[in-house]
Amino acid sequence: MSQHLNPLGQPVGESLADWQVPPHPPGQILEGRLARLEPLVARHAASLYAAHALDADNRNWTYLPYGPFDTFDSYCAWIDRHCRGRDPLFYAIVERTSDAAVGVASYLRVAPASGSIEVGHINFSPRLQQTPAATEAMYLLMKHAFELGYRRYEWKCDALNAPSRAAALRLGLSFEGIFRQATVVKGRNRDTAWYAAIDREWPLLDAAFARWLDPANFDAAEKQRVALSALTRLSLQGGALLPVG
Repeated sequence: MSQHLNPLGQPVGESLADWQVPPHPPGQILEGRLARLEPLVARHAASLYAAHALDADNRNWTYLPYGPFDTFDSYCAWIDRHCRGRDPLFYAIVERTSDAAVGVASYLRVAPASGSIEVGHINFSPRLQQTPAATEAMYLLMKHAFELGYRRYEWKCDALNAPSRAAALRLGLSFEGIFRQATVVKGRNRDTAWYAAIDREWPLLDAAFARWLDPANFDAAEKQRVALSALTRLSLQGGALLPVG
């Protein structure tokens, strides 16, 4: 990255004279081929509760600051109290094949003035985990943020949450460090790992997602031919994308 100097010869950040402050995400439906993201409302609750109930040992709730919910009523009450605002802006992830809500994600810590937005509150039920629809849902949220004009897309998680950290890297976000003793969650210390992608990286990451999500990237048994992690890693390194056919 080239160095920019002010009239005093001091290094300063690059000028953003042409950058425009983006709008707050409007809460619109995000349509994909495999998944659809809808602003989370009460009618999603029954489907989500049933899908999360497949997580019999409540493993998915360990690193979240809330849950698990013992009753459907308590889950509905949580949605009513915490999922109706603009920040966090919660989405239900709906699989198109069944039209069922099977996961949750949100935008949060939305800061238009600095062009920063975070994705979080990610909770994929067993029905959604490790499916192309799950990846497409993450892609749709990232794509929407950058198309709105955000400069920075953040992912933060408990530093001990190995699956979340691996997912961030697979999706093409870069590790930026660990904030020690960042917060307290469920009476436990939490060190927070930070990841992010920035707008100058997005065009190549977008192409990597498009290549991975292409039906040609999957064989007759629905197994991927080329891993997304390989495509995003090459994109960040400026390399040529691998063929999928």
